[in-house]
Amino acid sequence: MIIPAGSGIPPAMTGKPSPSRPDRPIRTFGRVGGRALSSRQQALVEALLPRLAVPEALEDPADLFPGLREVWLEIGFGGGEHLAEQARRHPDVGLIGCEPFIEGMAKALTQVEAGGLENVRFLMDDARPLVARLKPGSLARVFILFPDPWPKKRQQKRRLIQPGFLDDLHRACRAGARIRFATDVAGYADEALWQFLRHGGFDWQAEGAGDWRVAPEDHVTTRYETKKLGDCAPVWFDFITQ
Repeated sequence: MIIPAGSGIPPAMTGKPSPSRPDRPIRTFGRVGGRALSSRQQALVEALLPRLAVPEALEDPADLFPGLREVWLEIGFGGGEHLAEQARRHPDVGLIGCEPFIEGMAKALTQVEAGGLENVRFLMDDARPLVARLKPGSLARVFILFPDPWPKKRQQKRRLIQPGFLDDLHRACRAGARIRFATDVAGYADEALWQFLRHGGFDWQAEGAGDWRVAPEDHVTTRYETKKLGDCAPVWFDFITQ
């Protein structure tokens, strides 16, 4: 795997040692490297990713998508299937995808190029600093699908759904924004729902068991989901910000 200089990819993504970053929050994701990229994927990482990369100091995501009606965010898009299909279905919406895993980023870039998708931008890093600096009311929809569950008790402090993150997420979302969280780990489902409801700024939309047991009609199945690696069937929580 070759990481080009000037690609906009953070040093931490290269797998090489980086200077201490005491200001950087504890990581909520595991590995960032994988199998070697194909020559086509490598070319896309070198040429296309810098053009579609979210600027480091971005505050207003609408600046990335002039003329589009609203901005959506997907945190941890895996192989990019869901992100690319949502972009294809909604050409009037700008989508920001955050994914620290380079193999997933390369797969998403391949789909964006193949589909001629002009309404997608990428951040190959932790999504939390981005969410924290976005101006209030920036986001209309957020997808958090099958985040790293950190199943061991000593690891659970690394889970994404924490009070501080939810504060930032709520501020970055406009009133009435839609948030979708999904997991196939029962313990994380329980904890995440508790954290969202405890926050008080997110209205859970469920009216019956089918609302969290059955995938929403507009969901796009991902490769990770089909592997069934968790300890339960997928659980779906949809929220509306208050």
